[in-house]
Amino acid sequence: MEKKLKKLLIKARKQVFSEIPGNNPSLFKGEGFDFVELREYQPGDDVKKIDWLVTAKLQKPYVKLYREERELNVVVALMLNGSTYFGTKRFKYEVMAEIGALLGYAAIKNQDNFSALLYADREYEWIRPTKHLQAVHRLAQSVLGFSPLGKRADFEGLAKRLFQIKRKSIIFIVSDFLEAFDFKVLAKKHEIVAIVVRDRFEESPEPIGFINLLDPETKESLTVDLEGSTLKAYKKEIKRLDHRMYEQFRKSAIRFTKIYTHDEPFVKLLKLFGQR
Repeated sequence: MEKKLKKLLIKARKQVFSEIPGNNPSLFKGEGFDFVELREYQPGDDVKKIDWLVTAKLQKPYVKLYREERELNVVVALMLNGSTYFGTKRFKYEVMAEIGALLGYAAIKNQDNFSALLYADREYEWIRPTKHLQAVHRLAQSVLGFSPLGKRADFEGLAKRLFQIKRKSIIFIVSDFLEAFDFKVLAKKHEIVAIVVRDRFEESPEPIGFINLLDPETKESLTVDLEGSTLKAYKKEIKRLDHRMYEQFRKSAIRFTKIYTHDEPFVKLLKLFGQR
């Protein structure tokens, strides 16, 4: 594992610190503004900043003044349930470790606070907000050393745990999102970005006949004829799950991207943040 960890960290650090344009203020697009005071409206002020409640009470137009915050609070939450222990190119949880490292390095490079949460059926590890690079090493090491098999995804518990974070944050939720979730309430408090990690084969498997499978969450084995009507029904179910997922993202105004196990995570993340 040490060799794999070292290779992952060197690659992620090089990409973030060498390949992201130096004049880019931040990869992250948080609100980044803090309320300072109210003052009377002056010609040329943005009417969108008028506080209509105060204006109505005082019978004079007042605007809200803000100052730009120097730092953001970046949280990476990884849902490491059993289904992440799968991949034809790489295991999904290994890709998630790389994504976490890239996001961690990017936050620290921008002098933002970085924290991370490892979750499945319960909370397994919480890395407190920091600006130290060692936290990225700890995150990647913890994910690569984690055993997802036999663990279910508790998205309700994850949402409640993330809601406890007091300071408004940019929260990256990294998961394969094959289970039902609801982040509507959480998205009202924090800015949520979803990173969907999948393998091409699990979305569009080829007909391969009878195959022995292991349920990664229950560890129960079963034999399936992965052809004909069974294969057709499986693909239909995957499309249904994805439709439900995209609807949840849309309703909660959550930005998202999908990264496959054969993709280059760094490139996909740059596209997500509008970089070229």
